[in-house]
This record gives sequence, structure tokens and C-alpha cells, in this order.
Amino acid sequence: MNHKYLEPEMLQGFDNYKYSAIDNSPLSTYVMHPFWNRVVLLCPRWMAPNLLTFLGFLLTATATILLSYYDWNFSNDSIPGWVFLAAGILIFIGYTLDGIDGKQARNTGTSSPLGELFDHGLDSWTAALIPICLYTVFGRAEYSVPPYRYYFVIWNVFLTFYITHWEKYITGTLFLPWGYDLSMLTTTTVFTVMAFTGREFWALQLTDTLYLGRVIEMFFYLSSMLPTLPVCILNIRKSYIEKTGKNLELKEAIRPLAPLATLAFVTIPWATLSKTDLLENHPRAFYLMTGNVFSNITCRLVVSQMSGTRCRTTNGLIAPVIGAAILSFCFPMFEVPLLYGLLILTTWAHAHYGICVVDQMCDHLGIRAFKITPREKMK
Repeated sequence: MNHKYLEPEMLQGFDNYKYSAIDNSPLSTYVMHPFWNRVVLLCPRWMAPNLLTFLGFLLTATATILLSYYDWNFSNDSIPGWVFLAAGILIFIGYTLDGIDGKQARNTGTSSPLGELFDHGLDSWTAALIPICLYTVFGRAEYSVPPYRYYFVIWNVFLTFYITHWEKYITGTLFLPWGYDLSMLTTTTVFTVMAFTGREFWALQLTDTLYLGRVIEMFFYLSSMLPTLPVCILNIRKSYIEKTGKNLELKEAIRPLAPLATLAFVTIPWATLSKTDLLENHPRAFYLMTGNVFSNITCRLVVSQMSGTRCRTTNGLIAPVIGAAILSFCFPMFEVPLLYGLLILTTWAHAHYGICVVDQMCDHLGIRAFKITPREKMK
């Protein structure tokens, strides 16, 4: 756990980093921030902001594990109501902790590049876990979305999250999407409703052929990628006109899109052309494996953006995915073991990357990740 992922120039770049973000969502401004301002007052002064961030992620991960235990293949129609209620509560508390970690940092005077990196890195993993949790709500009944189509819904969430950080890589400012807070509150509401109604709630027919469960698929697209991409392009264009961003050449500006595009070009054909029908028989494993690699790609983009270094066009975790996909087409009998092997490998590799990067940042800044260091003891 002592691998040095961050190069010296990256560490030096963090020393010059200045946080810049714009959050003008009405829901965030008038509802969530006032709520978080009150909640953060309940936190003791000794509690490190990163600890709040990590606890929030652990709660979301716990909800994922709980739902996975009761419905690994999204086909169990008799999930106890308390499971959905617990998942909703865990996700909401995790979301709240994620909302107050920055406020706690400012209240305790412990804001640092590590805090933002830690926060956004775990957020990228959460961005993969939340939609997977939500699919448990619908299952794969006739009124729901089949697993292969839901894989594109998950990719829609990935792209929405990623282009926001790609936008920051170019403009230097993080423009928080308006749909984020709405999506988290909607997720909490959906799980709470499910605790008292069950999956049959989504069987409501709006027309002779259209079920409520399938309307949610359209809601995912209409509330995330479709409204976010045009705003992102406009913000990038404005930064070039006003020369407020990096004003990168086109080739440099699109570099960060290369690793994510590669992951899509590998996993989507593998999933849709699988000889053992992986998305039908093992959808959660495939979703989670893809989410691990997506989070790793995003974390490395965040590191490049914050350190002012050039983003790479490749990612080491894609290589074993390519190898597994090729072997699966050549030897279908090994496809399922390869998938679960990849799931274990990518989970371990991404966790290893995160732990080592945090450790390097702590050494460089002279702080501890989960403990507030008195300023006189800091380097």
C-alpha cells in the first residue's frame, strides 16, 4: 500500500491549486445549503471533514451491499420493506454527510486539496453505486427496464458526472449540475415509497403499453445527460471567449475523453454480444465492475485537473477488461469466472489507488486524513 501514484510534478501542482466552483441550483441554494448549515453545527470540532466524507461513502456502500445480499440478480420480488427503508435512510445520511464535509472544513480551518480530491474521488464511486441500487427498486418484471437497457441508463449517469469534471479540466471551475440534489432527494423518496408499497407500484399502466416503471428510464435521460451536456458546452465556449479557462487546443481539450470512450467501446460490445448473456444472468457484477473502472478513470482526471498536469489518454484498469472480453469471445466457458475475477481485481486495484494517493497527499501536506492536525504541527 505504499505505491507512489502521484508524480512529483503532480504534488507540486497541488500546492498552487485554488478551489473554484459554482452551485446556483435553486434547490441547493434555498433548501439544501440552509439544511446543511444547521446539520454541520451538530458536528464536534474535532471531527475531521474527510471522516465525514468517508462515513458518507461507507453508508452508501452499506446500502449497496444490503440490496445486493437480498437481490443480487434483480429478480427477487419478496424483498422485505425494511430493506428499502434502510437503503433510503443510509443513502440520505450519506448524501447529507457529503453536503456538510466542506462546511466542516471551513468551520475548522482545515480546507485542503486533499479534502476536495477525497470528496470527488468517493463521489465518482458513489455515482456508480446509486443507479445500481436504484435498479433493485424496479427489478426485471415486464413493467420495468431490462438489464441491457439499464446498462445504458448507468452510462448516462457516468457521462453526466464525468463531463462535469471534464468541463472543470478545461475551464478551471466546477459547475455543479442542477439535477444532482434533485436526483438524490428523488432516490431517497423512491426507496421510502418502496418500503410501504413494493415493486407492484411500478406496474401502474399509464397507457395500454406504457408502465410507470418504464417512464423512469426516460426520467433518467431527461434529468441528467440531456440538460447537462448543452450547459457544459456553453460554459466551455464562454471560457474560451472570455479567456477565463485554460484555452486548450482541441486535441488537448478532448484528451480526457479518451479513456472513458475506450471503456465504453470495450464493455458495451462485450455486454451486448456476450455468448453467455452476462447482462441477463449477471447484471450486478457487470455493473459494479464497470463502475470500478469508471471511478478510477474519473479520479485520475480529477488529479490531473487539480494538479494542473496533462491528463492521460489511457487507464491501466482497461487492459484487463480488454483481455477478459477477448478471452470470453474465444472461450465462452470462462466468461463468468473472468467477469467475477475482474470485479474482484478492479475493486482491489481502485481501492489500492485511492489509499495510496491519499497517503501520498497526507505526507506531502503534513496532515492526517481522518484527524485534524493543529496548524503549528503542519509542515
